[in-house]
Amino acid sequence: MNKTVGEIRDPIHGYIYITEVEREIIDTFPMQRLRRIKQLSGAHLTYPGAEHSRFSHSLGAMHLAGLIGTRFVEMGYINEDDIQKIRIAGLLHDVGHGPFSHMFEEVLDKHRDMTHEDIGQWLIKETEIKDILEKHGYSTEEISHLAVGRLEKGEKHFLSQIVASQFDVDIMDYLCRDSYFTGVEYGNIDVKRLINSLDLIDDRLAMDVAAIYALEAFIIARYEMFKAVYFHRTVRAAEVMTVRAMDYANDALGFTSFKSPDEYLRLDDSSVLVGLLSLRNSEDKRLKMAADFAQMYCHRQLFKCTYELFIHHRDEFLTSLMSKDEIRSQIAMEISRKAEVDPDYIIIDVPTVASVPYYPLQKRPSDIPIFQRLPDGSKESHELSEYSHLVDALIGYIDVVRVYTTAQFREKVREASSEVFRRQPSSAKVSM
Repeated sequence: MNKTVGEIRDPIHGYIYITEVEREIIDTFPMQRLRRIKQLSGAHLTYPGAEHSRFSHSLGAMHLAGLIGTRFVEMGYINEDDIQKIRIAGLLHDVGHGPFSHMFEEVLDKHRDMTHEDIGQWLIKETEIKDILEKHGYSTEEISHLAVGRLEKGEKHFLSQIVASQFDVDIMDYLCRDSYFTGVEYGNIDVKRLINSLDLIDDRLAMDVAAIYALEAFIIARYEMFKAVYFHRTVRAAEVMTVRAMDYANDALGFTSFKSPDEYLRLDDSSVLVGLLSLRNSEDKRLKMAADFAQMYCHRQLFKCTYELFIHHRDEFLTSLMSKDEIRSQIAMEISRKAEVDPDYIIIDVPTVASVPYYPLQKRPSDIPIFQRLPDGSKESHELSEYSHLVDALIGYIDVVRVYTTAQFREKVREASSEVFRRQPSSAKVSM
C-alpha cells in the first residue's frame, strides 16, 4: 500500500492510517457531505447515542478493506496496489447515499428508479473525485464499479466481494459501529477472526470452517440487530414519517429532480428538514402534511404502531406482494374506509432489507461458501448449510407487516387493521 500521511482516531477500530490519495478523497465535498447524513437516519430518536454519520462508517469500511487486502497480499492473491484500490472502494462505497440514508432511497427508487449505488458511481465519475483518482493513476471506471461491487468478471473479480458480499467490510463495520453507538450489544462480532479466516475458493470469498462459530455469531448478530435496531417499531415510526414527508414534497422541493452532481450534493439531513418545514404555510394539503410530519419528527411526536402481523412460515408470495407500494396503498385505503380515518395518516410498513446478509449471486442464501483444509494443504469446498442448521433457519426476511397512525386514531385504526388482515393465511399470527 502507498505511504501513510496521517491518522484518524476512530472509536471502533482505533487509529485509521490514511494515504495521500485517501486524504485527498476524504477532503472532497462529496465525502465531507456524509458527515451531515446520519448512518441510522431516525434511530437516534429511540437510541440517543445513534448520532454517528455515514462519514465515520466509510472510514471504517476503508480500514477493514485494507485488513483483508493485507491478508490477501500475504497469501499471494493480490499486490500492494490492489490494497489501495479496495481501500478507496471501501471509502467510496456509500458516497451516493441521500439524506436520511436508506429512507431517501425509497423516494429515489419511486421517482427516479435509482439506488444510492447508481448515484455513487455517478458521483465518482462526475465530480472532483474523478480528478483525484486519475491524478494518482487509478481508473475511475474500475473504482466506480469496485466501490459498489459491480466489477466485471475477470482477473481478481473477488475484489468486488470485499465491498459487496455476504460478509463484506460494509456489513462488518456497520454491525460493530451501530452496536457501539446505539448501546445495543448484539452487534459485537469477532472481526479479526472473520478476516483472518478468509480465503478464496473458485474466485469467491470463502470462510474457513474452523471459524464457523465466528461466522454464525456474525449472522446472528445481523439478525438480532435487525430486530433490535433496524426494524425496531419506534425507529421505523420516525423513518416511515420521513419517507412520506419527502415523497409528498418531492415535486415541490425537487428532491429527485437533480440534473447535476452539485444539485444532488446539496441534499443532506438538515437541508431536507429545513425544506420540509418551509412548507408549513402551504395551502396544498399534502405539502402542509409533509411540513407537519417534519415538525413531528423534530419534536419526536411519532406515529404509533397500532398493528403487527408476523408470518412465521415463509410465504414468498405474500412477502413479495406486500413489498409493492400500490398493494400497501390499497390496503391502507381499505383500513381508512373502515376506520373513517384519512388514508394519509395510515402507513403500512414492511421490511425490504434481508434480516440476514447474503450475496445475491448465490442460488440460496444459505450457500455461503466455506472450506475445510485437508492434510495435503488443499481446500475442500462446502456450503454453510451443510454445517449450520441454525443459520439456515435464520436466513431470509423477517416477515412482519406493521400499520402506523397518529396517537389520535390509534384505536380506530387498530380495529380496522385487525378486520382487514384477519383474512390473511393461517400461517399468519396477529400480535398487538
